Amino acid sequence: MKKKSATLSAEELDRRFDAGEDISEFLDWDKAEHPGLAQRRVNLDLPTRMIQTLDLEAKRVCVPRQSVMKLWLAERIRPPHSPAPIPVLTVHGAAGAKANS
Repeated sequence: MKKKSATLSAEELDRRFDAGEDISEFLDWDKAEHPGLAQRRVNLDLPTRMIQTLDLEAKRVCVPRQSVMKLWLAERIRPPHSPAPIPVLTVHGAAGAKANS
């Protein structure tokens, strides 16, 4: 027999969350999403020298070229009406990476 999930009003859910209670039983994790994180493919033509520079940086920090591009773009793009750039994790090096390579 399938257990019926409990329901709450939005206000009650907010109150419980703000009070630090565990509200996970009221959430459907199979349908959970991160808004605004859907991905779309973009084709971009770049000069060969720029791609070589991206590849060198990607090799230096041990990540794919695409990750370097995403980080650099995120550092420069600001959400509408926001004085601060989009927060990103910065890569300062990777375990096992050769120093000064």
